[in-house]
Amino acid sequence: MIEEILSTRRASPEQILQSFDNLQAANLDFMNGRWRGFEIRTGHGLDGLLEPSGWYGKLFENAEAVHPLLFYGAGKSSLYAVDPLLVPLSAPLPRTSALGYAMKMLRPVLQTRSPKARLRMVDFRGRATATMVYDSKPIFDHFARIDDRRVLGIMDLKGMPGPYAFCLERDDTSMDIRL
Repeated sequence: MIEEILSTRRASPEQILQSFDNLQAANLDFMNGRWRGFEIRTGHGLDGLLEPSGWYGKLFENAEAVHPLLFYGAGKSSLYAVDPLLVPLSAPLPRTSALGYAMKMLRPVLQTRSPKARLRMVDFRGRATATMVYDSKPIFDHFARIDDRRVLGIMDLKGMPGPYAFCLERDDTSMDIRL
């Protein structure tokens, strides 16, 4: 089921949670490195926001230093980190290229050089799995291994209806990161 979900980038909330439950839990060491991501639409209110914004993925330097929001720089030839504290979760935002343009214009305000999250093993859905804990927002991103190069992520925010899901794929290319 997970391969079909990844190819269509769509799943019902029940399908994505069942897939997560059927995958191997990720551990902290496995998460180290740079990961490129894409959303999996589940009918969640945040569906469709990350990709038009220019979101690239995440960087896990180690368990104490995580950059939870990496975005493409000009021409997609570099990456920069954004401080999640400055990103609204409840404001109505366009799901179009206008959002990407706004992110580029706001880069001087949003960009950070400091890691803004940590990794911990946290119980989620009955088992411990690698979980990214944001420093400034009550958000946990839980990870399950799809294979040696991909993980399924489920965002967990208190009071959030349904799962917000995404896939991260390990990226070992030599893209420049401006931290």
